[in-house]
Amino acid sequence: MAALMTADNEMAVDRSLAERRRYKRERVNLMGRHFEPAENREADCKIADISPGGARILSGVVPSPDAQVVVYIDGFGRFEGRVVRAARDGFAIQFNCSAHKRERVVKQLTNYVSGIPLEKTTLRRHDRTPTERMVSFTRANGDVVNCKVLDYSLSGVFLATEFRPPIGEFVLISQVPGRVVRHHDTGIAIEFTSQDKMGIELGRPKLFASR
Repeated sequence: MAALMTADNEMAVDRSLAERRRYKRERVNLMGRHFEPAENREADCKIADISPGGARILSGVVPSPDAQVVVYIDGFGRFEGRVVRAARDGFAIQFNCSAHKRERVVKQLTNYVSGIPLEKTTLRRHDRTPTERMVSFTRANGDVVNCKVLDYSLSGVFLATEFRPPIGEFVLISQVPGRVVRHHDTGIAIEFTSQDKMGIELGRPKLFASR
């Protein structure tokens, strides 16, 4: 029985290696950003190599093996996948994408290797709209903080404020629940936590549109 299990494991490894070797990896030097939904965290990264089947990511924030991640690669776009290998300086991801998208990556890699400029793509999950609008957010303890919106998107908002709640604190801004995910030079970034509510509220131009 043990021998049978060993043989099965070897066959599984062989299939995994064969799948990865179907695609030629190209060394690249591209900026990116990765997001781990289960941990609700994201970080900047660099792409060391990429193929239509996956990529090697260099990052100071390393997800666990088998974690589901989303990677945004400058010039290539958005990819969902699974972490198949983790190291101290980064991780390898196996893409979960359609044959059509793999064909597109082949064309993008061909252009990259040939020196043809890649299309400019955003490293954010959604396009951001700049604006200047005074609003306020409510902390979990009920305190109300006045602030100014610098830009917003379907996934979050960038605020100018002297008061910076701790990263991870949940807040309410214009009736939209969110979480503080980053501090910056002039304030904080909030990521919305309710997709349904978010879409309804942002559909009202008066909330974040410039006056």
